[in-house]
Amino acid sequence: MSLLHLHSEKRIFGLDLMRAVAILMVLSSHLLWIYPPDNGIISQVFQLFGYLGVEIFFVLSGFLIGRIVYRLYLQDDFTISSVLYFLKRRWFRTLPNYYLVLLITILISFIVGYSIQEGWKYFFFLQNFASPMLPFFTESWSLSVEEFAYLLFPIALFLKTRLVKPINKSRFFLYVVIGFIFFFFFTKVWYAFTTPPSDINQWNLGLKAVVIYRLDAIFLGVLFSWISLNFTAFWKKGKFVMAVLGLFLFGFLFAGVGYFQLTFASFPLFWAIFYLPLTSLTFALFLPFLAEWKTVHFAIIRKPIVFISVISYSVYLLHYGVVLQLMKHYFNTEGLSLHQLHFYTFIYLIITFFLSTLLYKFYEKPMTDLRDK
Repeated sequence: MSLLHLHSEKRIFGLDLMRAVAILMVLSSHLLWIYPPDNGIISQVFQLFGYLGVEIFFVLSGFLIGRIVYRLYLQDDFTISSVLYFLKRRWFRTLPNYYLVLLITILISFIVGYSIQEGWKYFFFLQNFASPMLPFFTESWSLSVEEFAYLLFPIALFLKTRLVKPINKSRFFLYVVIGFIFFFFFTKVWYAFTTPPSDINQWNLGLKAVVIYRLDAIFLGVLFSWISLNFTAFWKKGKFVMAVLGLFLFGFLFAGVGYFQLTFASFPLFWAIFYLPLTSLTFALFLPFLAEWKTVHFAIIRKPIVFISVISYSVYLLHYGVVLQLMKHYFNTEGLSLHQLHFYTFIYLIITFFLSTLLYKFYEKPMTDLRDK
């Protein structure tokens, strides 16, 4: 049975498309390491792709786990067994791949002669918990954000339910989600007034990629999952309106900011407090449209999108710290012509997708299947 056939049941094409676009954006941003430094428009767009891709993953991840936890929360008393059941399923999905690639990346660092500092933090997702990301396996920063959301959310629901017996569990779920969103929004406010970033690089490392400032992005996706399950008619009827609002907000954030000269130097508080939540809201507004886009009948369109979506986690883990790191170490790109660089990029993409397919088929999928045993 083919890779696609194994995972064609109950898939939602719009969400597969969202995931595929996100990983292709991240992949595109790291292609810049192959080519000489360039400040042209294409380079700027590709740099932006890296940021956008991860933000899409955050919102989508929150939306998906929100629906799972919500249904689990309503169907029983949500005991500690419920929490462990959810964590078991999440961790079998995410941790085996992560730890395998982490160990491979550590091995590669020895091969290339790179010294790892505080490597133990990576085994507990603490490499960027409350401080800037350490300069090793840098793409793992987003995984720390997601893993802490997976851990924090069900435990908080369990503890709050034990302390206060909810009369309306659906509403109680909503209050917890909104509470998390506001709490982690105000961590950015605290950061902005206590240790304001001096430039965009500090914003990128010290705010955008730090767990305690970013968890609201995940919980915004959870909020939209609650809306989808409790206001189904509104969700379906308003999907086009919300998508249009998302387009307008996207235009403001990535064109209007420049047009209105809302630069970091002039409006640091806007960037420190509002820019990231607005980006999350932008992509969340596309969820109603994409979540209701169930399928596409043209296999020539559907199959590659589903394929990329299915192996996206393996691609994310392998493409930069493993494949590109080794290629650059053994086959330096300095002095290559433009045509040679294009060929190098083509080979890099082929290797990345080939290894990611193998990783998914022979390790990620079998490990995920264990959670049902």
